[in-house]
Amino acid sequence: MTTASKLTIARVLLIPVFMAVYLLDQHWVALAVFIVASVTDLADGYIARHYDQVSDFGKFLDPLADKLLVFSAMLIFVQWGRMPSWAVMVILTRELAVSGLRMVAASKGQVLAAGWSGKIKTAATMAGLCVMMAFPGYAWLDIAATWVMVLTTIYSGVEYFVQNWKCLGLGKG
Repeated sequence: MTTASKLTIARVLLIPVFMAVYLLDQHWVALAVFIVASVTDLADGYIARHYDQVSDFGKFLDPLADKLLVFSAMLIFVQWGRMPSWAVMVILTRELAVSGLRMVAASKGQVLAAGWSGKIKTAATMAGLCVMMAFPGYAWLDIAATWVMVLTTIYSGVEYFVQNWKCLGLGKG
């Protein structure tokens, strides 16, 4: 097993730790675990590409681990009334739609690379969740962070579909 894959597995294993400590009101510990897990995402991607450790296992688990980490935090915020469920649904819909488009492309032998707006969306989401964890009790920060996450998600999703519409066979694009 590659180093990159081990880091991805570590991220998956950190998710229940993150949720447990956060639900036990250990906010600073949870924030630290979330940041460590987020950094493993950067590290495993860098290691996989730089040291030629890209694998099918990593291609499968890495994006899944990212989504599980993000949605675990969002679900806690929904449970605590700090994030509206509609916002999580918008973000979840984008993730599922992009994953579906990638599957269609893969079935045609095409690989759809992530664009810069997707990277910005990911960074904005991770930063927004960290801000919400670091500053509980500031409703205006929760609202601002949620809107940044939703708007970057919508923008990146629309851009992704506009650039890759032809994969669905619905016209030129």
